[in-house]
Amino acid sequence: MLQPYRLLAAVPHAPSLMFFSLLGRLHMPALGMVLAFLVVDWTGSYAIGGVIGATITIGQAIAGPLRGRTADRSSPPRLLVVTGIGSGLGMVAIIAVTSWVDPEHWWLVLPVALATGLSHPPITQIGRAIWPRLADGPAREAAFAVEATLQELLFVVAPMLAAFAVAVWGPAAAMYACAAWATAGSVLFAVVLWRAGLNEGLGERAAGERTSAPLFRIPGFVSLLGFFGLLVGGLISVDLVLVAWARERGEPELAGVLAMVWAVGSLIGGLVLGGSGRRPRLWLRASLTALGLVALVPALPPITEPGSPLLIGAILMIGGTAVAPTLAASNGRLADIAPPDRRNEAFGWLASATTFGGAVAAPLSGVMLDLAGPAAAAAAAGGLALAAAGLVVSHNLRASRSERAAEQTAVT
Repeated sequence: MLQPYRLLAAVPHAPSLMFFSLLGRLHMPALGMVLAFLVVDWTGSYAIGGVIGATITIGQAIAGPLRGRTADRSSPPRLLVVTGIGSGLGMVAIIAVTSWVDPEHWWLVLPVALATGLSHPPITQIGRAIWPRLADGPAREAAFAVEATLQELLFVVAPMLAAFAVAVWGPAAAMYACAAWATAGSVLFAVVLWRAGLNEGLGERAAGERTSAPLFRIPGFVSLLGFFGLLVGGLISVDLVLVAWARERGEPELAGVLAMVWAVGSLIGGLVLGGSGRRPRLWLRASLTALGLVALVPALPPITEPGSPLLIGAILMIGGTAVAPTLAASNGRLADIAPPDRRNEAFGWLASATTFGGAVAAPLSGVMLDLAGPAAAAAAAGGLALAAAGLVVSHNLRASRSERAAEQTAVT
């Protein structure tokens, strides 16, 4: 179980890079929940909250590949500092608009939300793209397994802190905390990258070497982006479901507690499967993740009124065990197929795919919540995750047919 951590510890600068990469993302799991509370308190509509959240993620999706290409060709620390400051200022501007503007004119916050998304610091994609440069073979796979597993600690700590801040000080104070950490976390990670000697472009290309072919021509790249978008869209939707259910009960802190339980399940799954030496089967892990979301449907209102926190927590704990292993396997697959000189850009497109998935899923979940309640929104989340698993199965079947056809051609 501890083998990946031993392999990673042997890589120079790996512990500090891993720690500050994850610490820099601390505000990210909390932002969606805090924004939902802030906007729903302001407008009274989950659908509007979903639209505003989607606008932020659209900005992130647009910026992702551009930030990745910049990190491949210029200084990642400088990029992190600039975007971290911009992101923090954007969140403060959102608070200002929701405080001063009449809710009837909620659409005025959309340009601010878009600018905030465009300034999103690329901590996650840089934090993943550095590992193929620093390690290879088992050590690289260990880095992805450890990163996906420890990231779940963020989903344990951040939503709990966010729900506590919302319950005690209100959503505006919680948003100020997210803004502060967006800047501080980016600056801290930038300093660690600089000290590790990663202060130049991360693209592994010799001087004068021609850039590789477009990423979208690489077999499996588009399918993998679609998989990420659908899967993460489903996972993000669960946060909104929990916020709505807890808010209707008058116990907003329950959203943070249940998100923490879900993350603990994912952490356990990552610790167990992260130490396995077997080749990961992405389709199986994705299918188990989807089933964990679908299992929530009968436990939520209006199917079950008012819904038992213990039952929902148990479903989240068990279903969550597949989340971190699925993300680790998919990150490793992307690192395998991406050219070394464009790996940051590839992870940037991955970030865009996931944020686009969130941009579609957030308003969809908001509409389902407004029209039919938490069970319907959970069903939509499960449907997105099932579609993601189906995409992997379909790609595997096509690849198998292509391999058999090639073998038959070689024989004849």
